[in-house]
Amino acid sequence: MSVELVEVVRSGFRECVHRGSLVVLDPAGETRMALGEVNTPIYPRSANKPLQAVALLRAGFVPSDGREVAVTAASHGGEPEHLAVVQKILARSGIAEGRLLCPPDLPLDETARARVLATAGRPRRIFMNCSGKHAAMLAVCTARDWPLDSYTDPVHPLQREVLATIADLAGEDESELGIDGCGLPIVPLSLSALARAFARLVAAEPGTPERVVADAIRDHPWMLSGTGRDDLLLMSAVPGLLCKSGADGVHAGALPDGTAFAIKIDDGHERARLPLTAALLHRIGVEWTEELAALASQPVLGGEVRVGTIRAVPGALR
Repeated sequence: MSVELVEVVRSGFRECVHRGSLVVLDPAGETRMALGEVNTPIYPRSANKPLQAVALLRAGFVPSDGREVAVTAASHGGEPEHLAVVQKILARSGIAEGRLLCPPDLPLDETARARVLATAGRPRRIFMNCSGKHAAMLAVCTARDWPLDSYTDPVHPLQREVLATIADLAGEDESELGIDGCGLPIVPLSLSALARAFARLVAAEPGTPERVVADAIRDHPWMLSGTGRDDLLLMSAVPGLLCKSGADGVHAGALPDGTAFAIKIDDGHERARLPLTAALLHRIGVEWTEELAALASQPVLGGEVRVGTIRAVPGALR
């Protein structure tokens, strides 16, 4: 059963509450904190992307630099530099943008989206926030001589390798696959298994696919997310943190010592994710800086004036 984790307080009154579950594992992999249901599989959505990126490196993806690794694990904003790196991956393998099987979309970033619309632009597959992952998958398929037109199919040899890698990292057997918003299979994991997988990434030996992904994300958090996005804000505030958000209120991450966490908000409202993660990081020992404190108390606006806050429920992270 889930618990109350985040509250919205407006003008001194508790307006609503978000319930959910979370788990924290210590560096030895033992459960340090568990609230709600942490052993039942959920769909981590894009929080699985760093694990998929590990699979692509294991399968033969050869990035030119850390930015390419980070965009492979990204839910990017579709800003110009994001697109340039994705296009570089495609061009190096001689792949046309039209081979991407993620759906056409507009950029997530408001400025980038406005720029597209102002020039009468239309949705494109490369604008979709998962296009980095799809581009890297096509690059692997080209190198391995695997079919390009069915790489999103769960029985495709690439997807079989992705599923095997996620099972290896998470230490949890596959349950029923879902289909994510970008059309790729999504592997369900319990929160405990998701946290365990993130711990594997930061604890891995330098130069291994796991550590390459962890280091690239931490070195290039903007490439993983974009201007003003949750993961950029958190990794900028907490040096050494690895984290990745997922749709519908999922967040997972790990500190350099191997302490790892995973969160799921029941109603999927993403406003609960950032303040809860910031508060949880402080609870497990991260210094309470002004930057982290600001992230833990998100504003509720009335007109253009702050009239309330979104914060972790006092005493919830006991």
